[in-house]
Amino acid sequence: MDIDVRGPRFGAALTAAVLAVVLITGSAWLLAWQTLAFALGAAGGVNRSPYGLLFRRAVRPRIGPPTAFEAPEPPRFAQAVGLVFAGLGLVGYTLGPSWLGLLATGAALAAAFLNAVFGYCLGCELFLLLRRIGVRAERRGA
Repeated sequence: MDIDVRGPRFGAALTAAVLAVVLITGSAWLLAWQTLAFALGAAGGVNRSPYGLLFRRAVRPRIGPPTAFEAPEPPRFAQAVGLVFAGLGLVGYTLGPSWLGLLATGAALAAAFLNAVFGYCLGCELFLLLRRIGVRAERRGA
């Protein structure tokens, strides 16, 4: 079932805010929360992530029905990519080196910001690119 395109952008805005606070404060606990949010979004889809649930229950009823939809797989893959970067950031913040925490968190923030502000989902684009590469490889092998 396709999802409301506004949901992942809302989640990206919250994610960007959380990651910005992590970079400012160095809070490993807050990054752990964001890592969990990414994990839930990757495992259950963006509609089942904490930000997706908040969007569906509190935001969408106030902004009206969706007018545009997208397939759930690319945003779900993007959540998995975010999980990798947040996980690396968490390792950097808790075990070191600290530059790894800053770099990985900054990369995740950049991706979330692009999605929130411009509607450009890097993880979604990566999903589509990998799928195209897989289809081409499949055609060559057949």
